[in-house]
Amino acid sequence: MPLPRIASASFAALVMAGQSGAWAETELPASPNETTRTEYFPEDFIQYSPVSALDMVQRLPGFAIQSDDSGNRGFGQARGNVLIDGQRVSAKSNGAEAALGRISPARVVRIEVLDGNQTDIPGLSGKVVNVVTDGKGALDGSWSWKTRIRENLPPSFNDLNLTLSGANGALSWTFEADSSPGRGANAGWRDIWDGTGTVIERRDEDMTVIEDNVSLSGSLAWKPASGLVANLNANLASEESDQKQISKTFPVGGPEGRRFFYSSEDEWNGELGGDIEFGAGPGRLKFIGLSRFEHSPFVDYFSSGNLDGTSAFEQRFLQTVDEGEQILRSEYGFSTGKGRDWQVSLEGAFNFLEAESRLLEAAGGDPLTEIPLDLSNSRVEERRAEMIFTHGRQLTPKLNLQVSAGAEYSELSQTGDAENKRAFTRPKGQASLSWQQSETLKLVTRVERRVGQLDFFDFISSVNLEQENGSDGNPEIVPSQSWRLYLEAQKDFKDWGATTTRLIFVDLEDVVDQVPIGTGSGPGNIDTGSLFGIETQSTLKLSRLGFKGAEFTFNGSYYDTEVEDPLTGAQRAINSHLIYEYSASLRQDIPGTDWAWGGSVEGYKSEPGYQLNQVSLNSNEPAFALAYIQNKDVAGMTATFTLGNLFNQRDKTWRAVYAPDRNGTVVRSEKFARAFGPIVTFELKGTF
Repeated sequence: MPLPRIASASFAALVMAGQSGAWAETELPASPNETTRTEYFPEDFIQYSPVSALDMVQRLPGFAIQSDDSGNRGFGQARGNVLIDGQRVSAKSNGAEAALGRISPARVVRIEVLDGNQTDIPGLSGKVVNVVTDGKGALDGSWSWKTRIRENLPPSFNDLNLTLSGANGALSWTFEADSSPGRGANAGWRDIWDGTGTVIERRDEDMTVIEDNVSLSGSLAWKPASGLVANLNANLASEESDQKQISKTFPVGGPEGRRFFYSSEDEWNGELGGDIEFGAGPGRLKFIGLSRFEHSPFVDYFSSGNLDGTSAFEQRFLQTVDEGEQILRSEYGFSTGKGRDWQVSLEGAFNFLEAESRLLEAAGGDPLTEIPLDLSNSRVEERRAEMIFTHGRQLTPKLNLQVSAGAEYSELSQTGDAENKRAFTRPKGQASLSWQQSETLKLVTRVERRVGQLDFFDFISSVNLEQENGSDGNPEIVPSQSWRLYLEAQKDFKDWGATTTRLIFVDLEDVVDQVPIGTGSGPGNIDTGSLFGIETQSTLKLSRLGFKGAEFTFNGSYYDTEVEDPLTGAQRAINSHLIYEYSASLRQDIPGTDWAWGGSVEGYKSEPGYQLNQVSLNSNEPAFALAYIQNKDVAGMTATFTLGNLFNQRDKTWRAVYAPDRNGTVVRSEKFARAFGPIVTFELKGTF
């Protein structure tokens, strides 16, 4: 586990040092009047043989990376907690985590762990990591190759990754080529009962999933001595997925039959983002732009029938979806004195989804006939603008405040099967306060008024052929809103490790959930709801206990939610919301050798999913466990052998169907627990 160094410096001074191209050379003097930050250096991570800056950040005690692309609206509400050279990455799907994976460890000068309130970036609070790079060197990179073997599937040999990075004066660049195949399979029995609990059918089912994902990504950074900073990020990806499920059916008292389900998707997507920042008057002006597009045609096919040729039935559902997002954002920030930062930001965005869908059916050997679907051929658009004012102030040498306030205006429109247009204005903002209680304890609190991001698929009707149900589109749905309170404690136990724990309290408005729509159901809004959560990221070093070179890491979260069911009027959890998830890992780097070993256990549980006439629950039990052994010098490479699914985890589903709806009685229920067997993985990786 890397050992931290404690340093003190203002973040604004660090940013200005980076803008002059002197990240590596500038050593800022410590000051008792400035908030403490923690620093790690490349030598702190040698025992892990990292091949990228991402490997290093993932080893920071008490820290977990938050995704840049977590479904939030634009950049103003981005939840990412990683900076590179003092700046956010102007990307979403190609964000900070991807950018870290393209940075060679040789380019990392240091990694700083600091408080988001120490930055002048709106929305950042709690623990934030800043990766400082030197921008030197002609060419370096990393590579990895992985093969995976599991039951009922051909092995994959094309799991490959190559990164390159280089610099020439003020210009630096990164490049990544990645092939990440996915393989999934399970098999087992599904039992079906009638409303009295009598078994009426059993099915012997076998499911396989084959995915092939290929992507190219990269970045350019230009940091001349003038203080101008410019970045460009790009990503292009292709994702192909094929799912197949074959079922042998054994109805009680009836003929044996077959069910076949097949789903295929052939998607490509691309993203281009960039920013430019320069001095303007007493402050600095920054422009950020992003454009991304996704094209996703897919087809679902279902057929069933008895072996004697009776009860033949066939369905096809074809849908092509185009999605896009464009964002333009400007930020102007300046300082009016030590520890007093101001910023005004303007952001405009345009999002759209366009879907073309067809459902065809045939029974008894007849030709396929198209079945009309409401709201299945539509285009949904949102045009949005927001203005936010932010002020950060150092109240005392150990107390920092950041306050932001503003508003958002959005226009929603839908054309095609439905014609609809609406406009909204909503307040937004947050206030966060951080207190460095001691050198090893920081307390952070944040109150936030937040507007949720819409899923445009909620406007479009869809069909699930395998589950024999569907979801009606809702042209009247609106974004959720919420008041959120976060309480966070960051404790550094020095040689014993570190922990970050936060409590979350949320008061929800216009909760997006399943609601009755006409004679069916689909996504809609419930007036109010609530959420309580607790999250933790903790690392325990075991050397002090005599277990040299070993560490234990635990990341976990728990959530309790509540809304009023719009159908029954009873209090229940939010539809399919996560209840808990956890991952616990143990690793030992054996002192004096190139060997390491370890293992991990992870699991989760979600709330049931509710529709008009049914309740369902998907789970994976027991927990997923793996063990590995690693040698960090096999002809200069790192080799890792992993055995997964040690506890024989199974994919489980339970479903109950009611008549006429969930206010009625159960008329059918079913469940399965399908095993997928052990998973064997071998990986080689290295740097150059």
